[in-house]
Amino acid sequence: MQFTSEQRLDDGVLEREFTLGEIPGTLWTPGSVPAPLVLMAHNNGLPKADPRLVARARYTAARGYAVATIDAAGCGDRPRSASDEQARADLRRAMQAGEQVDEIFESLIGPLVDSAVPEWRTTLEALLELPGVRGPVGYSGGWAALGIRLAVAEPRIAAAGFFAGGYVPRAQREEARQVTIPLLFLLQWDDEGNPRRRALDLFDAFGSEEKTLHANLGGHTGTPWFELEDGCRFLDRHLK
Repeated sequence: MQFTSEQRLDDGVLEREFTLGEIPGTLWTPGSVPAPLVLMAHNNGLPKADPRLVARARYTAARGYAVATIDAAGCGDRPRSASDEQARADLRRAMQAGEQVDEIFESLIGPLVDSAVPEWRTTLEALLELPGVRGPVGYSGGWAALGIRLAVAEPRIAAAGFFAGGYVPRAQREEARQVTIPLLFLLQWDDEGNPRRRALDLFDAFGSEEKTLHANLGGHTGTPWFELEDGCRFLDRHLK
């Protein structure tokens, strides 16, 4: 892992860009170390520099966590396969025409999850070797499909917060039954892109004995800010 830049933010959080082979990432660490690690991913391949993700990461780091995000294969500015590009083009066309898009999402999101998980696990391994970064590890982010696969594959993840705002392929909906760690699930009740019934069915499928659903009125981007504070309290219970 090679750090390529760093800056100290006003709240004392250190923000560092890094590369790990071909993987670009960002690590935020608090002034107090060592700190438990939180992996933070945005929805379905959006870039690590997305302002909403960066705001959540900085806030969480200021609460005493090391927070990391990456652009995995096919995400952010990294090269995409021809099939990915075709699926994205088909998705734009179908949405503009008002057509059903579930099967297009299946062909797009499923391969993204398959390629992203190994890179996230490689990054996790490298991060835990850094001074000031420790377990247990949490997952927090809008990319629920990725989080489900990581929670099943990676035993070092001890708790997870998911946002029910993106498409979860059928494979990950089945894998949700294998997720047994403590879980916080956020749902926007009027999310125009995520049918409420499907989100509730996903929550019901999780195998966790401790799982909490927070539902708020409003559309996709209307999650109240206080949910970020509640999410940190959830992490405090399970990672500190």
